[in-house]
Amino acid sequence: MSQALQDLLDLLDLEQIEEDIFRGRSHSAVVPRVFGGQVAAQALVAAGRTVPADRPAHSLHAYFLRPGDPGAPIVYTVDRIRDGRSFTTRRVVAVQHGKPIFHLSASFQTYEEGLEHQAPMPSAPDPATLPTSHERLRGYGHLAPDVVERFLEAREAVDLRYVDEPPYGRFGEPREPHSQVWFRTNGKLDDDPLLHVVLATYVSDMTLLDSVLLAHGRGGWAVGDVVGASLDHAMWFHRPFRADEWLLYDQESPSAHGGRGLGQARIYTQDGQLAITVIQEGVVRVPR
Repeated sequence: MSQALQDLLDLLDLEQIEEDIFRGRSHSAVVPRVFGGQVAAQALVAAGRTVPADRPAHSLHAYFLRPGDPGAPIVYTVDRIRDGRSFTTRRVVAVQHGKPIFHLSASFQTYEEGLEHQAPMPSAPDPATLPTSHERLRGYGHLAPDVVERFLEAREAVDLRYVDEPPYGRFGEPREPHSQVWFRTNGKLDDDPLLHVVLATYVSDMTLLDSVLLAHGRGGWAVGDVVGASLDHAMWFHRPFRADEWLLYDQESPSAHGGRGLGQARIYTQDGQLAITVIQEGVVRVPR
């Protein structure tokens, strides 16, 4: 396991300070606020620690309310909304400086047999044939060195490989609003299903709005031609998966309007199983 991955796991290992109350910390992000994927992942950890281990998470719905302060702890309070025969529901509020910055609802379910179908996996090249983040970013002479270093630092725990050029790699002309990324953790994880769901939640916020930028030929914050932030985030966990094995993140944007852009995606295992569906809306504004 890489040291960066161990540091991330330590970050997600919340301190319990009272029954159903947990405290988390932050580390530096590529923008001067707490990374949204970190808050979502920590909130899911808090919820999951109040649920029996035989009830894995099957969905989450969240809103980002205020920018997080990376220099201050985050307190997560869990409400035990429902404990049914098959489903368990939790609500989590994340607070900093006395104000909520994020809230999440998550649902957990006991395993049961049922109807089975899925959308087929789209074609994509083998991840082993694609450049690593380090190889790709080092080739972008138009990006400031500190931007490259911040990107690399943020992705040390995760091996994330774009199928095509990311928005900040080639911009200026609109492209199809579709992006594909392979990812896995930089090291093996234990078998706790919640841990794999939490790591996928963390990564899911890294690239989902890329397809919005591609549709308009924008490079994003790295080149300063848009400003943005996540507004809400929803995930459905359909089938078991491992975050330390390759996952294909197939993303597209059906709409942008009113200073907001919508991204939707499906995450597949390398053998073609549809594991997760993700939808996110974010602020995407052109600087005046």
